[in-house]
Amino acid sequence: MRAVQAALAAEHAAVYGYGVVGGRIGKDGKAQAREGYEAHRARRDALRRSVRDLGAAPRPAAAGYALPFPVADAAAARRLAAELEDRVAAVYSDLVRAVPGEERKEAARALREAAVRAARWRDGSVAFPGLSERPAKKVSDDTATAGQAPQT
Repeated sequence: MRAVQAALAAEHAAVYGYGVVGGRIGKDGKAQAREGYEAHRARRDALRRSVRDLGAAPRPAAAGYALPFPVADAAAARRLAAELEDRVAAVYSDLVRAVPGEERKEAARALREAAVRAARWRDGSVAFPGLSERPAKKVSDDTATAGQAPQT
C-alpha cells in the first residue's frame, strides 16, 4: 500500500509540475507538455482507483509543491519536465518491486513511459531509468517525490 500511495503522491506532484512546464515551455514544446500532463493525470486517476480497490483512502494532492530549481524560461521548463519524469520513474521502480502480477506489469509500463518522456525532454536516455544512483531506501507514505516536499 505504501508504494501505491507513494506513486499517487508522485503523480500528484508531476501533474502540478507539468502545469509549471506548460506555462514556460513555449510553442515548440506545448504538445509534448500537454501529452505529459495528460499521461500523468490518467495515471493519477488510475492510482486513486487502485488505492480505493485496496480498501484505503487515496491521499489528496498538496496545495503546492517546491520545485527543484527556478523555472523562468523554456530551457528550464524542459529540464523540469525531464526531472519530473526521472522522479516518477524512480517511484514506479519501487512499485515494480512492491506489487505482484498485473499490478507489476502496469507499474513497469508506467516506468517505461516515464523513461521515454524523460529521454525525449533531455534528448538522451540513462542506462537504468528509475534506478540511476539511487540508494536503497524504504518508501514513505509521505513521499511527494516528483515535486519535492509540499509547501506549507
